Amino acid sequence: MKLVEKKAGMLKDERITVCFYLYDGVEILDFAGPMEVFSYAGFKIITVAKTKAPLLTQGILKITPDYSINDAPQADIFAVFGGSDEVATNDPDVISWIKSRDSATKSYFSVCTGAFILGKAGLLDQLTVTTFHKSITNLQKAVPKAKVLANVRYVDNGRVITTAGISAGIDGALHLVSKLRGKEVADAVAKQIEYDKYVPEQGMDLSH
Repeated sequence: MKLVEKKAGMLKDERITVCFYLYDGVEILDFAGPMEVFSYAGFKIITVAKTKAPLLTQGILKITPDYSINDAPQADIFAVFGGSDEVATNDPDVISWIKSRDSATKSYFSVCTGAFILGKAGLLDQLTVTTFHKSITNLQKAVPKAKVLANVRYVDNGRVITTAGISAGIDGALHLVSKLRGKEVADAVAKQIEYDKYVPEQGMDLSH
């Protein structure tokens, strides 16, 4: 039994669904860390890519996605990750698909340079965001209508949460769990995965 089912008594038909959009060259820890957090929190995770063909994460780990963009069901949370993000940002079919899901998506979540994908879809305009520390300047150029911050683990704008690079995705995921299921559940997940670096004050919550 997952932690959230013990702590919050959540019924299976109430599970939050998270769509992990993956692509060739995606950074492993970018998505694996949040996947572990959301899984322990009892969220339902689906993986989606442009096609159902197996893909390689940084040429290391082969993954077969659950769905393609042609048959993926709607999810409560749409998550994107860094790595070779230009594979997605330069693909008009993918960007168009992301835009088409906007009306039914409750939350967006990006890790590292996954923020560029949300930016290309027009989802970061007028927001305060963050990304991988070496990509701050480039994201500001790519999304001039956004305010891009350095030296922060994550930024929560309410509907859109962006995180800094790689391991910061775990912090952002724990924050989202705390927001949706309560601090007790988030703390239990952090303890379960033995992640002692989660300090909410290192993030920025602008959702209030």
